[in-house]
Amino acid sequence: MPEATTALLTFDDVEQAAARIRSYVNHTPVMTSRTLNELTGAEVFFKCENFQRVGAFKARGAFNALLRLGDDERSRGVVAFSSGNHAQAVALAARTLGIAATIVMPRDAPPVKKAATLGYGATVVEYDRYTENREEVAAGFVRGAGMTLVPPYDHADIAAGQGTAALELFDEVGELDALFVPVGGGGLLAGSALAASGRSPRTRVYGVEPAAGDDARQSFRSGAIVSIPTPDTIADGAQTQRMGEVTFEVMRRLVTDMLTADDPALVEAMEFFASRMKLIVEPTGCLGLAAVLAAGRELAGQRVGVIVSGGNVDLARFAALISAH
Repeated sequence: MPEATTALLTFDDVEQAAARIRSYVNHTPVMTSRTLNELTGAEVFFKCENFQRVGAFKARGAFNALLRLGDDERSRGVVAFSSGNHAQAVALAARTLGIAATIVMPRDAPPVKKAATLGYGATVVEYDRYTENREEVAAGFVRGAGMTLVPPYDHADIAAGQGTAALELFDEVGELDALFVPVGGGGLLAGSALAASGRSPRTRVYGVEPAAGDDARQSFRSGAIVSIPTPDTIADGAQTQRMGEVTFEVMRRLVTDMLTADDPALVEAMEFFASRMKLIVEPTGCLGLAAVLAAGRELAGQRVGVIVSGGNVDLARFAALISAH
């Protein structure tokens, strides 16, 4: 893979990624809610990546990264580590492009995500997220088989690809006053901030992460990457321990602030999506809406964007979370 992890990412990288992946990913819909607009006094636009291939925005970064591989790298295959959405995305992109893929997944990953990853033809290697280091497990395949590592967020090609979702949003609805983006490792946030810098420079970009795992907020406040234990949250897509170097650099330059949402707020947002908008959204995908609901009338009179990052949630778990609310 081209060595891009230390280069300064720019808006041009997102535009180039958009052109590169256009025929491989879905142009997802933008939706609105009259009820939410009345509650907040704002005009809120949801970029619904739950309708993306593999059910999440991760397809964008995976295709962008794998399309940049050389023939020799493709022949040796790729390895990735992920709790689910990036796993599925790399598996799909690899199958589409004729590349062998090995995915390192936590033993307790959502069954629906694990099954989908296997269904795309990838080899799944399990690990214990609380006692083992997924990066070390993946590194073994890089050393032993010469595979190329495709990280979930800490690479320029990944972050640039993820930013194409926000780019599409701005192209469809125009400039925004604020944009709320879910945060795990920061790839989607970094890419979204880059997209805003080129399409709507006045937009305030907010990252939203689980309150139980606020490493990005701590990092943003301190000016240095902060590592934390694996957070205990229903937002499994944001159970990261630290931001990446690539994503943190962009966050420091272009992000306005970091916000958090606790698990009850995520369930409330899940229920809103389901009852008011007829959308099934996974807990991580609800982080942006949770922040908008918390802000309420503070957003009155503004045009607001929300990236809905994915919809891959086991239906039994979804029902259990909603019924317990």
